[in-house]
Amino acid sequence: MDKRDCRRCLLSEINEEEFFKTVAEYIESLSPETRTPQELYEKRLAICKTCDNLINGMCKLCGCYVEVRAAKKLSYCAHDKAIW
Repeated sequence: MDKRDCRRCLLSEINEEEFFKTVAEYIESLSPETRTPQELYEKRLAICKTCDNLINGMCKLCGCYVEVRAAKKLSYCAHDKAIW
């Protein structure tokens, strides 16, 4: 039987390894039209890694997962970082 994603589970109820795999798969599934070029994606993440608002991969200002936000072309930084 195939394992299905639980759309009504809390993060504390989800296998952490599977969750990270799901996030990575989501980023990979973005179309080229909506996905940030790799070089810009890496620059965005480098900026996030220096920000005091980054906690466990999430932005405490907007609540997003920064890796997902950085992967989308039209996303912006809630803290108004220049490269966004």
